Amino acid sequence: MKVDKISISLEAELSDEVRAAAMKAGVGVSSWLAGAAEAKLRSEAFAEFLDTWEKEHGPLTVKELSRAESELGLKRRRRA
Repeated sequence: MKVDKISISLEAELSDEVRAAAMKAGVGVSSWLAGAAEAKLRSEAFAEFLDTWEKEHGPLTVKELSRAESELGLKRRRRA
């Protein structure tokens, strides 16, 4: 697998939080950041897919969203 080494800059507080999260996960900072980047890219691709799907088929209904949450084992977040 080809690996590119890049340099990034983070605010000190965020950098500390990333290091702590990586340590908690038992991985290095590079691996943790790579996982975060992959998750962000998947999330953006899924949002784009849903936008396209809803343009063709209409908005998802509350029933469809509830079914998806149930099947995926997700809990609906309460809004403040």
